Amino acid sequence: MQRTKVGSIAASSIALAVMFTTLWHATAQEAKAMYPSMAPLEQYLIEERNSEIALARSAAPESISRDAEVLVLGRHGYETATQGKNGFVCIVRRSWTAPIDDPDFWNPKLRAPICFNAAAARSYLPRIIKKTDLILAGRTKAQVMEAIVAAIDKKELPAMEPGALCYMLSKQGYLSDRDGHWHPHLMFFYSGTDPAAWGANLPDSPILAFNDTWEHMTTFLVPVQQWPDGTADR
Repeated sequence: MQRTKVGSIAASSIALAVMFTTLWHATAQEAKAMYPSMAPLEQYLIEERNSEIALARSAAPESISRDAEVLVLGRHGYETATQGKNGFVCIVRRSWTAPIDDPDFWNPKLRAPICFNAAAARSYLPRIIKKTDLILAGRTKAQVMEAIVAAIDKKELPAMEPGALCYMLSKQGYLSDRDGHWHPHLMFFYSGTDPAAWGANLPDSPILAFNDTWEHMTTFLVPVQQWPDGTADR
């Protein structure tokens, strides 16, 4: 009887996995058709500077973000809007900082508030800034990938520092057409770490991991139970 029950659960899990994989591929294909190339730059910009500052700060609890440096996106790249005092840096990421094969890579609706600690600001943020500069200079996806890989190989872009992490707790963000603002979560950045070392992506594990082979980087994602204002994520 127990074997039958386990077998039934396993079959159900496989069926769910197949269903979600099929759904993701269908959604990805639809998104690629919707966003085949970069939209006009104006669609990625936030006209009101103070609105972008507030959105960037919404990534982390007020106790952290109020003293953080804030960068906003201008026509020629990210620029400092407010100086910080605690080593954290908050920004609103745009779509082109996603992996090169992400279906939302050119999605102009994407707004991802994110707040880096000092280690991530020194080691991960430079990649976002360089990608953005390349995109705004008119480089293609392939050219961006080639330039980032070369910069990493030449150590012009640093490896991830120990303890590099970010907060992504905002209710106001828009991470993709699939997920909207998704759940509040933390992300930890490592250079070339095996997800298995964290027990990530295993059944019932609360930790997700993404391996970006061309950037030689592993991102661990840990959902948390509350939004930055202290209310529960239901």
